[in-house]
Amino acid sequence: MRLGVAGMFPLDLSTVDEGVARRIRETGFTGVSVVIQDPLGCTESEMVRVREVLAGAGVRVAHANPLYESLVNPDDGRRRQGVRALRYTCRLTRWLGSAITHVRPGSLNPRGHWLPYRGNTSAETIDRLVGSLREVAPAAEQEGVYLALEGGIPSPLDSPQRMREVIEAVGSPAVRTNMDVVNFVGTLEDAYDSTPFIHRAFDILSPYVVCGHIKDVRVEEEFILHINECAPGEGIFDMETYLQRFEAACPDGYVLIEHLPDDRVPHALSVVRAAADRAGIAWKE
Repeated sequence: MRLGVAGMFPLDLSTVDEGVARRIRETGFTGVSVVIQDPLGCTESEMVRVREVLAGAGVRVAHANPLYESLVNPDDGRRRQGVRALRYTCRLTRWLGSAITHVRPGSLNPRGHWLPYRGNTSAETIDRLVGSLREVAPAAEQEGVYLALEGGIPSPLDSPQRMREVIEAVGSPAVRTNMDVVNFVGTLEDAYDSTPFIHRAFDILSPYVVCGHIKDVRVEEEFILHINECAPGEGIFDMETYLQRFEAACPDGYVLIEHLPDDRVPHALSVVRAAADRAGIAWKE
């Protein structure tokens, strides 16, 4: 597998330069997530420039991460805006030299795509998600890229099993998953004993894994249950087992460190490297 980072990268793509690319590579990464704030406003020349600047330092685009309207928005006009932007992002992904477009399902919550809301996992919402992905998938197939779905307990894709059911319902070879197991940890049993939970998740989703996120999880000492993600090494997640299962499922794929300020990334990287050493895994360039 390969090491990437979701971070250390400017949101304003016009500011991407050799210094940005060199810092990513010298920190120890060969891949980076590129957030695309306005997919429909991007051009081929912009994407090619970013790709070539990164390549000059030995860095690839691990995946394109576009911002777009929720794929489950009950307002069909707004949902279609999201579909249109995501379809076009498949072309941007190819221009960036990547094989993966990161896909979030969205939420019914108007305040954010990763926030919980009543009805997020209703049959109607899941059908709407499947329908949206069926509209996007032909564009991904045409451009030769994958749609890597990410899930999480607050979202319509609230479990590994639901993720698999949606992938198979869409029925496209382009629809796959970004393996972020921490996002599915929702009980004390799974948090305190993450090893069997990791195995169950990979047993369900291994055929569809094309990339992943690596982080940690901790249980807060509160009366009402609070389970939060945290930086690698600050929690109780079995990263060795995660890395072993990822290596078996997707040996050429990227795992990315995410959700950290830039100054905390090097330490997180050292923790992940140490976990890989204990797991007997050698990183690929």
